Amino acid sequence: MIYADNAATTKMSETARQAMLPYLDGIYGNPSSIHRMGQQAKAALEDARTRIAGILHCQSREILFTSGGSESDNQAIRSAARLGAADGKRHIVTSAFEHHAVLHTMQKLEQEGFEVTFLPVPEDGVLALRQLEEAIREDTCLVSIMFANNEIGTVQPVREIGRICREHGVLFHTDAVQAAGHVPIDVKEMNIDLLSLSAHKFHGPKGAGVLYARRGVRLSNLIEGGAQERNLRAGTENLAAICGMAAALEEAAAKMEEDAAHTAALRDRIIEGLEKIPRGILNGDRRRRLPGIVNFCFEGIEGETLLLLLDERGICASSGSACTSGSLEASHVLLALGRSRSLAYGSLRLSLCALNTEEEAEQLIGAVTECVRRLREESPGWHDRMEGRIPFELKQG
Repeated sequence: MIYADNAATTKMSETARQAMLPYLDGIYGNPSSIHRMGQQAKAALEDARTRIAGILHCQSREILFTSGGSESDNQAIRSAARLGAADGKRHIVTSAFEHHAVLHTMQKLEQEGFEVTFLPVPEDGVLALRQLEEAIREDTCLVSIMFANNEIGTVQPVREIGRICREHGVLFHTDAVQAAGHVPIDVKEMNIDLLSLSAHKFHGPKGAGVLYARRGVRLSNLIEGGAQERNLRAGTENLAAICGMAAALEEAAAKMEEDAAHTAALRDRIIEGLEKIPRGILNGDRRRRLPGIVNFCFEGIEGETLLLLLDERGICASSGSACTSGSLEASHVLLALGRSRSLAYGSLRLSLCALNTEEEAEQLIGAVTECVRRLREESPGWHDRMEGRIPFELKQG
């Protein structure tokens, strides 16, 4: 089997698994308990917090443990909105191709009386800084722009966005779920006020995440109950998963340069191979993207059917965000880039990691090429295009 769906989730590393084991059947106390086992658990919890803070270049007290990226996004955005409303500022800037954890939260805030500007996305998938700065107003309380897009992989100019927000006195949140562990992140240097990440995107366990909140940014609770996480996130901490997350992030940071070079080489080889398929197009800028994400649209096919054919060949891939799998809706990311609905339905995302090989890359190219050819041969719509009854959308590739 070839696993090429690492943007959806990654295989947990042995390093992370080993880091979790002591807290599953040995030191299983509650970190809030005052007895010896509880305090051992508390020490492990704070050690993980300190190690993660070191990688993000922040203070340990600025790290809040959550269940994952979606929770972190929700708490960051709602906290910033509440702070803004207290100062009479109810305007937020985001982009049209954010993850649904951000977009749906923004829609809820609109229902609560906030005004949200959804910045359009250029075809290359990289936001225009001038347009972002022009969208900031006197009553803007938050800018929330993802670090890297989860479907097409394009990396945003986060450092410049942070500088603009700091100059205008506006909080800056970035959903770094897809970026953490894959590209360097320095929250201080990048002027990031709030940042979300999730362990299972960098070979850690599912169900563990982080919300970084710069000291001085007051967070609002999403979950009420106990006094965990400095009274900011009730619920007994998932200690084993948190320790696994810290180990996985450390490992990813230590191997980042080597792994990125290997994965990017595979990515570029696959792009080169898939560009030979007629009437196909790469989504997003060719270079300003994460090392492992490739996203193409192929005219005249349906992405869901392509995934089924690839699955028959032992290939795990995606047609978009894992959170929308099973939905017949066209990808909002691809629509934001200006792709037509018919093209967006014919999309394929291959997301790689350092575990993938050159041999697998060649097999992916061959399998996708053959499956696209087969689907087009069986498609009446493709024959209508070939015979001139329906115009092509894409140029011959």
